[in-house]
Amino acid sequence: MPPTTSPTRTLRYLANPGAGTAGHEHISHLCMARRLAEVLGMSFGGEWDDTMAPSTAPPYVVPGRTLSTAQAAACGIRGIDDLFGGVVPHEFVGTKIITHGLVQPDAPAPPGWCSAFATAVRGVVLLGYSVFSLADLQLATSQLLSHGRLRLKHPGGTGGQGQQVIGSERDLLAFVQGMTEASLGRQGLVVEQDLAEAVTFSIGQVRLGGLCMSYCGSQRSTPDQYGASVYGGSALHCVRGDFDALDQLDPDAGMRLAIDQAKTYHQAAQRCFPGIILSRANYDVAQGRDARGRPRSGVLEQSWRIGGASAAEIEAAAILLQQPARRTVRAITVEIHGPDAMAPPGAIVLFHGDDPQSGPLLKYAQVISHAGT
Repeated sequence: MPPTTSPTRTLRYLANPGAGTAGHEHISHLCMARRLAEVLGMSFGGEWDDTMAPSTAPPYVVPGRTLSTAQAAACGIRGIDDLFGGVVPHEFVGTKIITHGLVQPDAPAPPGWCSAFATAVRGVVLLGYSVFSLADLQLATSQLLSHGRLRLKHPGGTGGQGQQVIGSERDLLAFVQGMTEASLGRQGLVVEQDLAEAVTFSIGQVRLGGLCMSYCGSQRSTPDQYGASVYGGSALHCVRGDFDALDQLDPDAGMRLAIDQAKTYHQAAQRCFPGIILSRANYDVAQGRDARGRPRSGVLEQSWRIGGASAAEIEAAAILLQQPARRTVRAITVEIHGPDAMAPPGAIVLFHGDDPQSGPLLKYAQVISHAGT
């Protein structure tokens, strides 16, 4: 059965302002957008250009970032069937800064800050605070260091980048060298407990072409060209239906906890941020041990935009759209650093070459099973 979306629509990719065109993220995003146009029966119009003449049919947009309500309106996005990603009332809502509450009730925060959201998700995230001043950063750090090492996270970082682990206030002083009150006030910083022996689960959902598909899975890490551990791909088990449909997959206790925590986060966002639109939602859930050896689990962040797992999401969705009797699909994305990486037969290569920052890199997606009804 073909997708229900009108074939007269044009799909376009909306890049991040200032993003280069030679990097692996930009190239792989374009590849995924082109493939999504094919899956939805649309024409692919390349990159968004504000100078383009308006079309008689509303465009379908694949943004490289979560859009604010104003940005979405400028693109003609009116609802969930107009984009692959998310629309939020304020730009900061699309970053990991919303995951934690403020260190004190009268702490500075951007206009539109929703304390009710932080309260709603407190039980499904790790210990942490979001701070927007150097004084609050110092206070949050001193309070949380009693629980062990901390992870400092820039709100817009992706793939494990923009983070640093600290174990003392001396480490904090080194971290904030050169950081200004103004920059911290604009962007904020996440201060969060660090877990040992951590594994990261991916819980998510996509809605496209009349399909609602949810998934659970795990992430893998891989060394980059400098030996640092970075995102290395995701293995997803996808099922037709909303988050409750994941029960059909009979997840083990750890995965079931991750699903419940991600669902709570997702539903809280929909309640607390009026006007939010989510056609692609992915949640990273970490499980490991705290400094006292106790097991901990919590949502680290949301991704309401095209992301590392999206190629697997798109391929899985394509099968469910083409085969209405199918209930489940397994798909993977893989990222390998180094000059000798080779994709297996049948894989869809998203990027294979020298990235200006990451060096030699291979990125591919592959459906590994679509059995099941």
